[in-house]
Amino acid sequence: MGLATREIMAMRAAMEIQYRSIINLGIGIPTLVANYIPADKNVMIHGENGLLGIGADPEKGYEDPHIINAGGLPCTLVNGGSYFDSSISFAMIRSGMIDITFLGALEIAQNGDLANWIVPGKLVPGMGGGMELAQKAKKVIILTQHTNKKDESKIKKNCTLPITAKNCVNLIITDLGVMKIVDNRLILTEIFETTTIEEVAHKTEATLHIEETVKIIHLSEEGIYYGK
Repeated sequence: MGLATREIMAMRAAMEIQYRSIINLGIGIPTLVANYIPADKNVMIHGENGLLGIGADPEKGYEDPHIINAGGLPCTLVNGGSYFDSSISFAMIRSGMIDITFLGALEIAQNGDLANWIVPGKLVPGMGGGMELAQKAKKVIILTQHTNKKDESKIKKNCTLPITAKNCVNLIITDLGVMKIVDNRLILTEIFETTTIEEVAHKTEATLHIEETVKIIHLSEEGIYYGK
């Protein structure tokens, strides 16, 4: 096995993708989701800079400087993929054509508010497409570590950092477990086999509701499975 925690998180996130979905992957852990999407799901990956159908990384020496992802790195297109200008790309986002966006986070509030674009006082390139994606995608899934570098909870009663979009998050996957947000309530539904419900509750600043039966995520040679 030997998968890193972030890769297991990405593997679990990929289980949320439905057949023939159009998805968008944010920077960081979300980019790993692409490694765990079964080919028979016929998923199209969208890039804000004007791509639909992003494929695997190109082999060294075969990069096309005209085909890059939203992070500016060379990529490829799958069969049936296309590229277009950024105005069409954002029109797709704003019209609600993205089925799922997978995003990173600095903070998430228990009502689904998301802060993921700036820490005051630090230099950043800008919000990018995160604001539109968080507001307009049919489903917003957050992939993040449960705590920050100071071991403080990222999942809060209220965000303290500038907000990217309000009341937008549907599902949170951290290195401890899976939580859904329903009617402004944060509900723990799954934990990884390496932790406990008590640890998740202790490391969550927000008010955490516990599902009646919390599933335990295990990892085997074949992938993820649920057990006791």
